Amino acid sequence: MSVRMTSSLPLIFLLVIQGESLIDWSVTYSHSNICALKGSMVTMPCTYKYPCNHKIKNKFWTKTRVLANVEPQNLFNEPEYSQRIQYLGDKQQNCTIRLNDVTQKDSHEYYFRFITDKPDGRWTGYPGVTLNITDLHVESPESVTEGDTVSLTCKSTCNLTDRTTFIWWKNTQSLTERNNKLLLQSVRREDAGRYSCAVHGHKLTSHHVYLNVKYSPKTVSVSMSGSGEIVLGDSVTLTCSSDSNPPANISWFKGTKYIGSGEIYSITSIRSDHSGEYKCKSRNEVGEKYSDTVTLNVMYSPRNVSVSMSGSGEIVLGDSVTLTCSSDSNPPVLNYTWFKENESSSVGSGQSYSALQSGFFYCVTQNQHGSQRSAAVSVTVRYRSGWHVVLGITVGGTIIIIIFIIFIILFIIKRERMNRRSAIKENETADRCDDTYTTLDLKTRSSDDVYNTITPNRKMVQ
Repeated sequence: MSVRMTSSLPLIFLLVIQGESLIDWSVTYSHSNICALKGSMVTMPCTYKYPCNHKIKNKFWTKTRVLANVEPQNLFNEPEYSQRIQYLGDKQQNCTIRLNDVTQKDSHEYYFRFITDKPDGRWTGYPGVTLNITDLHVESPESVTEGDTVSLTCKSTCNLTDRTTFIWWKNTQSLTERNNKLLLQSVRREDAGRYSCAVHGHKLTSHHVYLNVKYSPKTVSVSMSGSGEIVLGDSVTLTCSSDSNPPANISWFKGTKYIGSGEIYSITSIRSDHSGEYKCKSRNEVGEKYSDTVTLNVMYSPRNVSVSMSGSGEIVLGDSVTLTCSSDSNPPVLNYTWFKENESSSVGSGQSYSALQSGFFYCVTQNQHGSQRSAAVSVTVRYRSGWHVVLGITVGGTIIIIIFIIFIILFIIKRERMNRRSAIKENETADRCDDTYTTLDLKTRSSDDVYNTITPNRKMVQ
């Protein structure tokens, strides 16, 4: 301690001898700490004082202290500052500088140093100005639920003035809010997006933050692969789509029965019992929603064809039995055709057929996808009691009438024949008489003619 005191006395004495004091040397900074936004322009106001009998030989700003009488580096000579720093002072009292487009690397303590024309005329303003460079950032909740009220805050480590005007951006669209807080009331899913902020008059824009708005499933729908008719053996894929955040767990139902999960529900080698109404349920942590139903209609040819009859298979003569054909088909049967076994031609058409005779009958059903026949059913026709007597009499009477008619016809024919024979005989008799008279007319004939005429007649008489 004594050494230090001894060494300091000559300096004080010297200064006093020369008529100078320490109060004649000073550097004053308006702000010892300055906080600036990245990319902005920073002004460091500064004044300095020195004895009047000195003249300024050199002046500069630096960010290093004087060590072992080694002059610190002049900022104006450093490449990273030379293009951005501007001296606004003079050689008398003002030592203000301006630093443009500041970055995080510019965060440091800065000092003003001046050198006069006297051998000991050197002075550095300690402590200096501490410059802090900061970014803007947006404070936002990680996620919100649709309908909540959300507040986003534009912040920095600097104490910005109350008159600072803020600019808010959503994605690339400018918003109307000008305060450092952005209030979203009853937030909607459309409010989700990238938000950033800036300060008016500065080039700095904060990094964006993403506002994640959760909402229950919406616009849930089911689509079916393929088009046209679905027939037995085909493959069908049902796809459930929905708009939700977070993504939904999908459940599938046929009617009210749960049948599976996942965005896609596939059916291979489809059967007729797969026909029905299908829907999906989309659910997440916020809520759930069902889709509208879609109908799966499986087409197939007729099957399980059968014939039913009214009453028993036995009927009496004059009555009829109604046969009805039924089958399972999709689409419904277009044609019903009736056949009697051992006959190639059909005996009727339509779903019902009235049988009037004994035999084995069956139906054939047909739609666009094929046809199938039923098993044959037996129909037996029997007579009512007493009908055989009446039927016998009727048949007997009919036979007698027919015989009588035949007898009359034969009688007429025989009579005609007899009449013809009688007429022939009469003609023959008349001819003989004429020949005899001719023969006996000897006056007009010769003896030879008489002989020739009589001789043949004699032979005829024999």
